Amino acid sequence: MSAEPQTLDTTITFLEMTVPPVKRYPLPLGVNAAILHAEKPQLAFYRFLQFQVGYPWKWEYRLRMDDETLASVIHADTTEIYVLYLDGAPAGFYEINRADPASIDLAYFGMMPHAAGRGLGRWLLSRAIEACWASEPERITVNTCTLDHPAALPLYQKLGFQPVRREDSTLRPLSKTDLHRLAEQGIVQG
Repeated sequence: MSAEPQTLDTTITFLEMTVPPVKRYPLPLGVNAAILHAEKPQLAFYRFLQFQVGYPWKWEYRLRMDDETLASVIHADTTEIYVLYLDGAPAGFYEINRADPASIDLAYFGMMPHAAGRGLGRWLLSRAIEACWASEPERITVNTCTLDHPAALPLYQKLGFQPVRREDSTLRPLSKTDLHRLAEQGIVQG
């Protein structure tokens, strides 16, 4: 049995959009989906979203935050969280950071595995982009890395984001201890 990797190498691509897109993607026909604003969500629910969407792609940063730190970030007046519901159940989310009114950041975007392959990605990202542009910033930004879903970068580009820089980085995947702590909180199955 091999030991868990202490760190993983990745390349982060930073993207921006300086004009709103012309094309608006509709909800695919026959799909029962809705997007709801989650105003100051419970920490356990937010961690559930982060884990269900991000665990396969090594999202770990927010899952390691203590309650006080996480609450200060996701309950800030400059943070907006929108949850995708598919057939009545959570299926993804996006998070917008409005800390800099001139440069709005799409901080998180993703869907859970059961939502994949239903044509929802373009529609959900299109709604996220519209929400970012609602306050008429100078630009909106997003980033992705080589550990994210392979369709992430092409989707961002298809909807109008342009890469502006790349940066090599490392991250520390969730350990068995981290997963055990999340299981104790009821976020994941033990």
